[in-house]
Amino acid sequence: MKFAQIIGTVVATQKDAGISNRKLLLIQPLDEKFNPSGGYLVAVDAVGAGEGELVLFASGSSARQTELTRDTPCDCVIMAIVDLVECNGSTVFNKSEETP
Repeated sequence: MKFAQIIGTVVATQKDAGISNRKLLLIQPLDEKFNPSGGYLVAVDAVGAGEGELVLFASGSSARQTELTRDTPCDCVIMAIVDLVECNGSTVFNKSEETP
C-alpha cells in the first residue's frame, strides 16, 4: 500500500465490461513526507473517495484483491481513505484538521 492524493476524475465512456460502472480517479502518489512523488496514476475507486483526499492505493496484482476489483482488468485501486497518520508518537496527518 502507498499514499496518494486524489487530484481528479477520469471519464471513459467506452471501456471493458470488467470495469464498467466503476469510478476512475486520477491520483498523485506521495512520498514519506506527503510530497508528490512520480507521475500520475488512474485508479479504480473501491471506497467512495473524493478529490483532495489522502488515500491508500495498491497496484499490480494486489489491485485485483478487493471485492470490487476481483478478476477485473485493474492495475491500480484505491482501497482506503486516510483519517489519521501517526509516526513516532506524533500526528503527521489528521483529516479532521485539514482545511478545505
